[in-house]
Amino acid sequence: MATLSRLRVAAATAVASLTRLRLAPITRRSYGSAAQLQYDYDDDYNYDESSSEMEDSLGSVSGRGIQWVVMGDPFTNRQMYAEKLAQLLKVPHISMGTLVRQELNPRSSIYKQIADAVNQGKLVPEEVIFGLLSKRLEEGFYRGETGFILDGIPRTRTQAEVLDQLADIDLVLNFKSTEACLQKKLAHYQDIHSVHRSMNKPLEDYYKKQQKLLNFNVAGAPGETWQGLLAALHLQHMNALSSSQKLSV
Repeated sequence: MATLSRLRVAAATAVASLTRLRLAPITRRSYGSAAQLQYDYDDDYNYDESSSEMEDSLGSVSGRGIQWVVMGDPFTNRQMYAEKLAQLLKVPHISMGTLVRQELNPRSSIYKQIADAVNQGKLVPEEVIFGLLSKRLEEGFYRGETGFILDGIPRTRTQAEVLDQLADIDLVLNFKSTEACLQKKLAHYQDIHSVHRSMNKPLEDYYKKQQKLLNFNVAGAPGETWQGLLAALHLQHMNALSSSQKLSV
């Protein structure tokens, strides 16, 4: 129960911090309404840190499962790879976009707050976002979950600092588009990519300083990208084991 108590205290502190700080205005592109909370992100892989440091990040800590964040450039199928990794590692894939959409139900106590923001093209209040996340983590604790792969938050360095009060993040998987991949996109998409790169820079720097950032460049087809991702994360053996178990059933 100590873990649950810590989570509740951290959640209360995090939400209070958001209210007290009154975060600097964030553009709609950086963190938006329910529909804007899920962007597709892509990256090719490369190592920012040494192999030994990365292997330390990949392991569970004190008997718990991995606690990862996925982020990165638009249009990289980030959600698909996050879901596949979650299935492979047997931890939940927590999508903030999904959590918000689940509350777009008139029976929800926060429906009006979210619906008003969506209808007016405004940001969903960050107190609401972190409230939903802390609630989901607490529910997971009661279900026996010990880890997760988090998708859709943080979007800013300030949000990353608040998240650090809620969880001990092991690794941040940063999906990046290669130039070859971008050339296949329309100029409009390239403009969006440029905006995201500049906005994500402070967040990347924050996690790089903590030695938790792994850049992964997405360049090929989904199958090729998946194999490259497994290699970057040293998970080929787990994928092979999972495949052999399916074949033996």
